[in-house]
Amino acid sequence: MSIEAGEQQRQPPLQDAWTAAISLLGEDLVRRDAAERSRRAYRTDVRQFADWALQQGLAPADVGPKAVRRYIAALSERGAAPTTSARKLAALRALFASQREHGRISQNPADLVSTPRRAVHLPRVLSAREAARLLDGIPARTELERRDRAIFELAYSCGLRAEEIVSLEVGDIDHDAEQLRVEGKGRKTRIVPVGEPALAAVNVYLERARPGLATAAHPEAVDALFLSKSGRPLGTSDVRRRLRLWTRRLGLAAGVSPHALRHSFATHLLDGGADLRTIQELLGHASVSSTQIYTRVESARLRSAYARSHPRA
Repeated sequence: MSIEAGEQQRQPPLQDAWTAAISLLGEDLVRRDAAERSRRAYRTDVRQFADWALQQGLAPADVGPKAVRRYIAALSERGAAPTTSARKLAALRALFASQREHGRISQNPADLVSTPRRAVHLPRVLSAREAARLLDGIPARTELERRDRAIFELAYSCGLRAEEIVSLEVGDIDHDAEQLRVEGKGRKTRIVPVGEPALAAVNVYLERARPGLATAAHPEAVDALFLSKSGRPLGTSDVRRRLRLWTRRLGLAAGVSPHALRHSFATHLLDGGADLRTIQELLGHASVSSTQIYTRVESARLRSAYARSHPRA
């Protein structure tokens, strides 16, 4: 038998093994209630690795740390950013963790591979004056303006992610207690306080805008807090698009995103004396290490002020 014939005979079983491994990971992610977007990203990344492993003649059980390192190195050679390589390595850890959990392998090879070092990019942060200029600059003449004012007041008041904004329901607001129920990453629920300006903007929206937008509401939008002009629930792209529109109209610098409002929320709390643990809970971070980036933002701000102000800086 020729080498080529032998390769042809080996390929189908190898493909079947990778298909089964990817399918098993998908079932595990569904069972853990992972978001569809996360499942899709994992699926794409592990399929790319499976294609590479097939070219090397490797089944899932044959992959060791050396093979994973070679794959990550190949990504870097092709120009992949460290963040991209780190994300793909995380997907591989999930894939082989699934294989180990189901007894297919004894050790996770990706656990023994170091995560590529990522550059630290400090988040865009608005000053308190810029945040006020944005929020006070959105008028309340039309239904869409009242909706947008409520969206961004709430986003800044509560430090919400774009996905959290669009998933809010009318019943999530407790007007008497002045607090909001938020469903964050991993379907984890947290309760956060809401400031008076945000509550006032939401009340105006509920009384003078949402009823008109809901006249053409679709069945899936019955409980949604924020609606489009056609009565559909808003998507994250809608929120980003409307924020870009208002920042242009109000002459604010580019780069203001819903996440910039979230970063500003956290930074302004830190400036005001809030501790990291409190900010962690309000943001819904699983670990305080995720929240520590705001100490770097504060340090960068202080260094900049020092360089501008001190005569011998």
